[in-house]
Amino acid sequence: MASKLSSSELVLNPDGSIYHCNIKPEELADTIILVGDQNRVSNVSKYFDAIETRSQKREIIVNTGILNQKRLTVISTGMGTDNIDIVLNELDALANIDLKKKEIKPIRKQLTFVRLGTSGAIQKDIPVDTIVASTYGLGFDGLMSFYANTESFYENPIAKEFIIQTKWNPKRALPYLAEGSEELLHLMTENSKVISGITATAIGFYGPQGRILRLNLDNESMNEQLTKFTYNNNRITNFEMETSAIYGLSHLMGHKALSLNTIVTNRYSGTFSKDPYSAIDSMIQFALEKLTKF
Repeated sequence: MASKLSSSELVLNPDGSIYHCNIKPEELADTIILVGDQNRVSNVSKYFDAIETRSQKREIIVNTGILNQKRLTVISTGMGTDNIDIVLNELDALANIDLKKKEIKPIRKQLTFVRLGTSGAIQKDIPVDTIVASTYGLGFDGLMSFYANTESFYENPIAKEFIIQTKWNPKRALPYLAEGSEELLHLMTENSKVISGITATAIGFYGPQGRILRLNLDNESMNEQLTKFTYNNNRITNFEMETSAIYGLSHLMGHKALSLNTIVTNRYSGTFSKDPYSAIDSMIQFALEKLTKF
């Protein structure tokens, strides 16, 4: 790795802000809430006591403010692991690269990422409106294959057993497993009704999550295979599109991360929340209360 980063690698805006996230280092808190939906940024920051800065570029909206003397940033990532790759790399750069000198700082800063998202349950006993905390992100997206030092994600016994049990099609990206922060998991699940389990991260919403509209699937029993999978008391609880990338990149960069999802649909029973916005708001308030004490 070069000691000085070129302008084509570390891309900045004319005002010195990071290219996509469009903020400067001083506008980023150490605790960061990640949301997919850009409208959810204001749904989170409306609970702040004060908002210091606001920024928007494309679908990425950033609000940084204070709640109960805790400084927080909430940022929208958009959907998918490709967007997570952009956002987390840029947030890490804000914390750990001198943007003016374009040099990596000698002392690393650790950030805390908490995803507040929505998801579909694949287990019968997880009703809609439940909050699920991800113990692991099981990635089907292939993102980690582009980074060095990711062998442990692919060699994890759970990932290897998943490939065996599901007879994974080799034409797809090799599944990998990245772990969330045990400290954050304990914070969110202690004395609460939050369920924990493995979150499967798909590379799309329809075919990759077993949905059939006009196109047939190459494996129509995929969701059934995911539901039945178990290994040493680990099971897959839900499907979404971001967690594995958040966990994988956070691990590589040395940050803490946890993914919380409101279950808005149960794929097993075919049910959908009657009031998803209220359920999501309850998750937001729950997470903010916990984070202000962290």
